[in-house]
Amino acid sequence: MHTIALVEDHALVALGFQNLITSQDDLTYVGGVVTVKDLPALGKVDLVVLDLRLGDGTRPAENIAAIHDMGAHVLIYTSGENRALVQEAAKAGALGLVRKSAEPQVLLDAIRQAATGGDVFGTDWAAAIDTDSGLADAGLTVREREVLAGYASGETAASVAESLGVERETIAFHVTNIRKKYQNAGRPVKSRIDLYKRATEDGLI
Repeated sequence: MHTIALVEDHALVALGFQNLITSQDDLTYVGGVVTVKDLPALGKVDLVVLDLRLGDGTRPAENIAAIHDMGAHVLIYTSGENRALVQEAAKAGALGLVRKSAEPQVLLDAIRQAATGGDVFGTDWAAAIDTDSGLADAGLTVREREVLAGYASGETAASVAESLGVERETIAFHVTNIRKKYQNAGRPVKSRIDLYKRATEDGLI
């Protein structure tokens, strides 16, 4: 059972969200508030679904940081198309984005994924972050970029090795170096999903 809270200052959107979540057996709706500073009154929450644009003038980064300090994950829920705000949310550690125009099942799937700390990928999320010039350059070589493009796309190390005409051990060596370089650039890679995110951010896939 995952506990879900909403930060949204449009009453009709909040009501529809509440009705959707309360209809699910595995999700508990603990409440909705209009600002992040009101969240602590709701108690322990697994996931906060956050609107990017709030009437109190707060920025996504500061809101996400405050939510993380409460021990909760963040999923962005927005109708806007401001890429800069989405990029800011991605850098701050939000797990993904769902548009308010999305089908209810899409939102529910994203909530279940994010409630356990899983990344929520989608075309909107990828499109917003893949051209972010503010991300530090990891300094990958041409070969490392080729390896990352294949491996992060879901290919096995063996298939990447075959396509590049090298040994499988060489691919493992390159992946290790790629992880180190992203770590040194302040863009850590702890999983294959993170490799996918880094490759998407750098426009490799």
